[in-house]
Amino acid sequence: MSPLAVILTIAAYFALLLTISYVVSRKSDNSTFFSGGRRTPWPLVAFAMIGAAISGVTFVSVPGMVVNNGYAYLQMVLGFIVGYFLIAGVLVPIFYKRNLVSIYGYLEDRFGRKTYRTGAWFFFVSKMLGAAVRFFVVCVVLQTLVCEPLHIPFILNVIVTIALIWLYTVQGGVKTLIYTDTLKSFCLIMSVILCIYFVARNLGYSMGDMVGAVKAHETSRMFFFDDPKSGSYFWKQFLAGIFMAIATNGLDQDMMQRNLACRDSRESQKNMIVSGILQFFVVALFLVLGTMLVIFLDRNGIAIPHKTDEIFSMVASHPDMPLIVGILFIIGLIAAAYSAAGSALTSLTTSFTVDVLDGQKKYKEEHLTKVRKRVHVLMSFIMGLVIVGFYYISDQDAISAVYTLASYTYGPILGLFVFGLMHKRPVRDHLVPVVCIAAPAISWCIQYGLKEAFDYHTSFELLLINAAVTMLGLWLLSINHNPAPKTDAA
Repeated sequence: MSPLAVILTIAAYFALLLTISYVVSRKSDNSTFFSGGRRTPWPLVAFAMIGAAISGVTFVSVPGMVVNNGYAYLQMVLGFIVGYFLIAGVLVPIFYKRNLVSIYGYLEDRFGRKTYRTGAWFFFVSKMLGAAVRFFVVCVVLQTLVCEPLHIPFILNVIVTIALIWLYTVQGGVKTLIYTDTLKSFCLIMSVILCIYFVARNLGYSMGDMVGAVKAHETSRMFFFDDPKSGSYFWKQFLAGIFMAIATNGLDQDMMQRNLACRDSRESQKNMIVSGILQFFVVALFLVLGTMLVIFLDRNGIAIPHKTDEIFSMVASHPDMPLIVGILFIIGLIAAAYSAAGSALTSLTTSFTVDVLDGQKKYKEEHLTKVRKRVHVLMSFIMGLVIVGFYYISDQDAISAVYTLASYTYGPILGLFVFGLMHKRPVRDHLVPVVCIAAPAISWCIQYGLKEAFDYHTSFELLLINAAVTMLGLWLLSINHNPAPKTDAA
C-alpha cells in the first residue's frame, strides 16, 4: 500500500472526525467536557463503548496473539462480562448517588484527602502509560507504512498524530468522544468483518469452508484447563478478567466518564451490561481474523514475524491482497487509535484538573476553562514523551505490555475501592500513599518468588495480588484507629 493512499485515508477519516467534533461541541462548556452534560441516551453510549474498549493495540495485537496463545484471550473476556455486571450493580449507583465528576471523589468521602489524591495520581500514571503504549503501536505502523518511505523521523510522526488528537478533543471533551466512539465502533466492526471476507476470498474459501478451517486450525483453541501453572490457565484468566474489568473500566476515569454521561444510574447500568456482552463477540471477530491471517501466511510460504503485532499489517499490505484490504486496515487502525488516545487525553485532563488542581472548587467557570485547556496541552506533551520512550525500550507484544502495566498500576486503585466498599473501618489517611507505593514492589517480589520457588508463572492475576497487598496494608492502618468515618462505605 503506497504512503499516498495511507495519507489520503487518514486525511478523509480525520476530516470526518473534525466535522463531528465541530457539530457536537458547539455551545460546549466545562460540564459537557467533563461529563457530557448527562443527557446522552444509553443505547448510543453502549454502542460507543464497544469502540471505547478497543484500542489500536487490540486492532493490531489481538489478531497476532493467536500464534502463541490461541483464543485464550476470550477466557479473560468472559471474565470481563462478569466484571461489567459487578460494575453496573455496585459502582454505578454509588457514583451517581454522589453526583461525581471524577470517580476518585469517592475516595475522599470514604478515607480522606491523601487517599483521594493517591487514587488520582495512580490513575494518572496508569492511564498515561497504558494510553501511550496503545498509541505507540499505531505510530509504529504509520512509521512503517508512511514515514520511513518518506524519510520522516519517528518523533515527528508522534508530534503530528498527537497534535491531531488534541485538535478534535480540545473543545467538546466527553460529549465529542461519545459520538466519535460511535463512528469508531462502526468502522472497527465493519473493517474486521470485511478483512475476514477478503482474506477468505483470496484463499478460495466459502463461508462453510472458512468456518471449518478456523475450527480445525491449531490457533483456535479457546479453553486451557490442563496446566494451572501456565499463564493461559482458564481460571487464572477468567478471575483476572473479572477484576481487570473492574479496575480498568469501573475504576478508570476514562471509561466511567462515558458511562456517567447517561441520564441516570439505571440507564448507565443497561449500557454497561449490553456493551460488555457485545465486546465478547467483537473480540472473537479479531481472533478469527488472526487465524485467517496465519492460514494466509502458511498458504503463501511466508514466515510468521518474531513480533506477532506485525502480522495484520503484513497481510494487509501483501501484493496479493486488493487495495481495499489495506484501506480497511488503516481505517480500523486510525479509528481505534485516535479515539482511544483522544479519550485518554480527555480523562487525564479531567482528573488532573478536578482531582489534582481542585479546579472546580478553586476557579470560576471562565478561568476553569483556561486551566483545563492548558492541562490538555500538558497531557498531550507528556503522552508524546512516553510514546517516544517506549519506542526505544519495548520488546514484547503490546497487548501483554498494556495488561502487565495495568496489573501494577491499577492494583492499588482496586484495593482502595474494594476495601472501602467492604469495610467501614477508618484508616490513617496520611499513610495510605506509602501503602499504595509499596504494594506494586511487594507484588513484584511475590511474582519473582513464585517463579523461582515453584516455577509458577503469574499472568494477569498479578492485579489481584497487588490489590490484596494494598488491602492488607489498609487493614493494618486501621488497627487501633477509631475516629468515625466521614460517610458510609456505600
